[in-house]
This record gives sequence, C-alpha cells and structure tokens, in this order.
Amino acid sequence: MKLTGTQSIGIKAPIVKEGDDLAAIVTESVIDASKSSDFEIEDGDVIGVTEAVVARTQGNYATVEQLAKDVRAKFPGGEAAVLFPILSRNRFAIMLKGISMGLDKVYLILSYPGDEVGNQIITWEQIDDAGVDPYNDVMTEAEFREKFGEDTKHIWTGVDYIEYYKSLGDNIEVIFANHSRAALRFTKHILTADVHTRHRTKKTLKAAGAETVYGLDDLLSAPVDGSGFNPDYGILGANKATEDKIKLFPKDCDIFVNNVQKQMKEKTGKTVEVLVYGDGAFKDPVAGIWELADPVVSPGFTKGLLGTPNELKLKYLADNEFQNLEGDELQNALRESIKNKQDLSGKMQSQGTTPRRYVDLIGSLCDLTSGSGDKGTPIVLVKNYFDNYATE
Repeated sequence: MKLTGTQSIGIKAPIVKEGDDLAAIVTESVIDASKSSDFEIEDGDVIGVTEAVVARTQGNYATVEQLAKDVRAKFPGGEAAVLFPILSRNRFAIMLKGISMGLDKVYLILSYPGDEVGNQIITWEQIDDAGVDPYNDVMTEAEFREKFGEDTKHIWTGVDYIEYYKSLGDNIEVIFANHSRAALRFTKHILTADVHTRHRTKKTLKAAGAETVYGLDDLLSAPVDGSGFNPDYGILGANKATEDKIKLFPKDCDIFVNNVQKQMKEKTGKTVEVLVYGDGAFKDPVAGIWELADPVVSPGFTKGLLGTPNELKLKYLADNEFQNLEGDELQNALRESIKNKQDLSGKMQSQGTTPRRYVDLIGSLCDLTSGSGDKGTPIVLVKNYFDNYATE
C-alpha cells in the first residue's frame, strides 16, 4: 500500500509582467522545482496557478476613470444606490472610488451586522441588545451610530469601513439595511454590489419596480477606452493594483490551463490537470469570515477536474460493517470495499464525506498553500489528490 497521501507544494516563480508567456513560465517552474526538491511529476498531479498572475500577464487592468465612464453610461441620471458591497480595502474600496467618480449621488447601502462574506461592522449581540429588527429596520448613519456607537472597527484590520468608504467620495451617503427593496426608498436606479446573491437581488429589485438594475458583473464587461474587461464577471473578483488602477479577474482561463497541460505533456510525458484559482471557499472559525470574495474559486480548469468526490467513510465501515475485523483482515476488507465501490450518492457509507466540486476543494487547498502575502508561490503542485487507501 502506498503510504503517503495528498501533498500540496508551493512553487516559487519569477515575478511576471504583462505579456509574459505564463504557460511556459509555469511549466518550467514546476519542472525546475521537481529537480531541485527531488520529487517526481506524475500522471494525475494537479497544477494550480493563482488568478492574480494570470490577470497580470494578460494586462487585464482598468483605471478608476475608465470604470467611472462605464458607470456614467449605465446611470446617465447621475444617481444610484450601491447595494450590499463587501467590506474590503483591497476589493471594493477601489471600485467605490471609480463608482463615486461616475455618479453625482451614491446611496451606499451596507448590510448589517456584516457583509455577505462575514466581515462584521457590529455583532449580533449588539443587535439583540439594541432591540433592532435586522430583517426590517432601515437606518441612516446617524441612527446607526446612535444605537451602536462609534466603535465599528473591523475585528482583524482595525478599519472603520463606514468612515473609510465615505472618504472615497464627497457624494456618498451611507444607509444600513438587509433587504434589497429598501434601496427603492432612495432611488429607482440600483447597482448591486453583492457577489454570490446578485442574481436573486437583481430579480427582486426588478420585480419591485426598479427602473435601472446593474451589478458589478455588468461593469467593464466590455472594454472602455482600451481598458481591461471580463465578459463573464465584470469587476467581480477585481482588486486594487494601484491607487487609481484595478486588476480584473482573468479571462480566457480555459485556453491558458489547456496550454499548460499540453506543454507539461510535451516536456515530461505526464498528463497533469491544471486550474486557475482565486479565493478559497472556507470560513474563519473565530471571526466568521468566509474567504470567498471572488465570484468562483476557479475561473478555469482542465476537464479532468470535473466532478465531485465519490468516497467511502472509512471510520463508518470500520465501526459498522467491519466492526469484528482487526489488523490485516480489516485493512484488506477496507481496500476491497474501495476498489469495488459504486456510485455512493445517498448511501450511508459516504456520510460525513465532503460533497463539493473538485475544483472548489483543490482551489481552496491551493489558496491556503500559496497564501496572500509574501510567500512568493503563485503556483501550487498538488500530488496524490485522487489516491485513496487502496492505492498501491
């Protein structure tokens, strides 16, 4: 029996620039790392490449002025309610700067106690103590401060996002609400800034009488004055590059991953899978922050990563079907069960396993491995991911 399981290896790579041949850089970096660190590249290995370097080599950038021009074109009346943004210096702040430049009036509607990915302005306990009904109560900033005070700093960053967001434009008025129809009290023109609930939010607002409804996915979905763009996600998944420039989520990722797969096959003779990954999908158990601020974990992957795990729960088998077996007899019985398993959907033998897509699981593993700071490993090699207890 093979005695090692999944391994996740961060691969250091050169700092890439616009126009670089990233597929060649990834291929050479993985091969060089295998030689210097004495590991083999094998069939079934998975190469993850962070979305940031893909977008960087694509030159997929836009200025806040270009974003502002697109906003003005979509909201010619000059006003909009910007609904349910996440609280982020790296993500939404640079977007808000461009949005406010493109409008005369911004009604910035923040959800409370926090945003959709778990960043909190206040706590649920504060809401309970204040006697506020979060499902119905709509508050101005003054009313919010009266009930909850001035200390609304983020638990980790120490930033007061209310004050910070207001500082990004002198035309921004902050409102607090948790139902999308509240925006219609202020204007019939809405820009939904939520990430994962955006489709429902748009549908609800249109049904409630909104005259104009766009989302962040509709901004820079096509080039503006030569800007970068993303036809699928607009500025969703974008983040700050400089004080006046946005790096957009990469596009054409399927072309890129298939190119890397092809080059690896040509140079090593091995068939590997490849994905582009952004934020992982996991939740901080202390702060309650859900990491996934990108619209998807992986915007592009090779076809071998389609699907979800079909796994047996070993401890369930050991405690139930094979509870009277021990030692080699137990191990052999478990291995035979794995070798002969069928579709386990709905079966008790699979309870407690993880019914998520491979790309979301592996992409999350890659994100945790590469980190978000100065590790310098924008490439991750995942080995033995598809192995199991019966693998020899």
